[in-house]
Amino acid sequence: MSPTAPWWRSAVIYQVYIRSFADGNGDGVGDIAGIRSRLPYLKSLGVDAIWINPWYKSPMADHGYDVADFREIDPGFGTVADAERLIEEAHELGIRVIPDIVPNHTSDQHVWFRAALAAGPGGAERERYVFRPGRGPDGSLPPNDWVSCFGGPAWTRVPDGEWYLHLFAPEQPDLNWEHPEVREEFESILRFWFSRGVDGFRIDVAHGLIKHPELPDLQPRRDPDDGQPRQHVDHPHWDRDEVHEIYRSWRKVADEFPGDRSFVAEAWADTPERLAAYVRPDGLHTAFNFDFLMSSWDAKDLRAVIDGSLGMLGAVGAPATWVLSNHDVVRHPSRYGRRAVKRWVANESYRPDGPLDLELGTRRARAAALLMLALPGGAYVYQGEELGLPEVEDLPESVLQDPTWERSGHTERGRDGCRVPIPWTGDGTTAFGFSPEGATGEPWLPQPADWGGFSVAAQSEDTTSMLELYRAALRIRRDHPALGDGSMSWLDAPEGVLAFRREPGFVCVVNLSAEPYELPAHSALLLASGPLANGRLGPDQAVWLAV
Repeated sequence: MSPTAPWWRSAVIYQVYIRSFADGNGDGVGDIAGIRSRLPYLKSLGVDAIWINPWYKSPMADHGYDVADFREIDPGFGTVADAERLIEEAHELGIRVIPDIVPNHTSDQHVWFRAALAAGPGGAERERYVFRPGRGPDGSLPPNDWVSCFGGPAWTRVPDGEWYLHLFAPEQPDLNWEHPEVREEFESILRFWFSRGVDGFRIDVAHGLIKHPELPDLQPRRDPDDGQPRQHVDHPHWDRDEVHEIYRSWRKVADEFPGDRSFVAEAWADTPERLAAYVRPDGLHTAFNFDFLMSSWDAKDLRAVIDGSLGMLGAVGAPATWVLSNHDVVRHPSRYGRRAVKRWVANESYRPDGPLDLELGTRRARAAALLMLALPGGAYVYQGEELGLPEVEDLPESVLQDPTWERSGHTERGRDGCRVPIPWTGDGTTAFGFSPEGATGEPWLPQPADWGGFSVAAQSEDTTSMLELYRAALRIRRDHPALGDGSMSWLDAPEGVLAFRREPGFVCVVNLSAEPYELPAHSALLLASGPLANGRLGPDQAVWLAV
């Protein structure tokens, strides 16, 4: 990796789910003060940047993804001044800051939507959103058959008889990105935060902004036969070609500011080719690699995803990104610790199958971390991943808060299990250090009683812990000239084993088979995901070698 290359081509970015990272004021909800207090920890971990889930003013119908004012910080999290201090302090430690931006929709409490409701049918204010008359003789049926990602119809009727579109919760009306005022407003919002020092944005639902102008009904879904390549399907509201015009304009805004400001797209696409379209030279900088996240623990599957990602993204000059978990999916130690039905369809729920073997899942998670951090490009680490946190699968129904729970008629538990506040100390009286001494508020989601053993305090300086594995891997990654952006070449290996070389002088081997594997010739063992037996790599283990 050239020292002059943009930082985002090889960055390791730590995802801060702000509600659950650190509570600075003792009310049981994470905030900007909490993030500031833990910046030294993030420095010691060795990450290059933090991505912060939405911190804007919000009624919190979807925990911040329903934004009422993009230029204000929600009072529960702090103030704009607090955000500016966080950015400054993070920069002093060499950590860049990337907030979320939510362009697909606003809150129903946003001043624009309130004006749209007041304007009535035909009012100019309604043109900023997607309002339509209903179907049927009296307009009592939704305009089409689109469904919300949280369950139920994607349309809600207002008292004057019209319907508005919301691909998520009813409190999140979709914006009309064909309207010039919408485009102008978001470019202004980007400049507002860029001028305050943010280093980029993660774009929520980047694939969803443009809708088919005729709003046609959905076509029956056609899943490919097993083993057949996925094909792009022309969808009326996901991944439409016209969305790229918006991001070409955004790229120009970012380029107005110094310091390699960047965007990362949350874009669910049918194929690697469709994903690569988001990161062409005049578009966005990077995009999440959901194919890698959704891959099963299988050498053939993982190699195909790695090859496909590097090939298609490399063709447009973009780096790959690799991610194992985030705030929307089951934590990967729990995914890897049981059988799962693999689903290629964007936004579908993970379906666990069989009992959880957390020891197995953790062993695989350790190996997956070394695989991810050795691959060319950048990587994302979801908070608590470095602690080996599993999914909390037994949250009482009475505490579930994800909109999916209610919208699905209590058939989908939603994403709360991966959002439980993380543990910092072994002391349960302060929510394992999530809240400060003397805090009066309980954590917004309850933590398991045994989480003290997963805490930062419990794992620090334990050379066998997940935390110390991540610290060591990130230290080596930062110092080794072969790691970060660049190229790789596969090495010959038996079925079930992944082995690749990166220059100069680095080899990663991952054993996904059921048999031990004799390591190739090497000059030094840099790092192993677990203890080796007589120089052999056991099942579900990975190593980094100097050659």
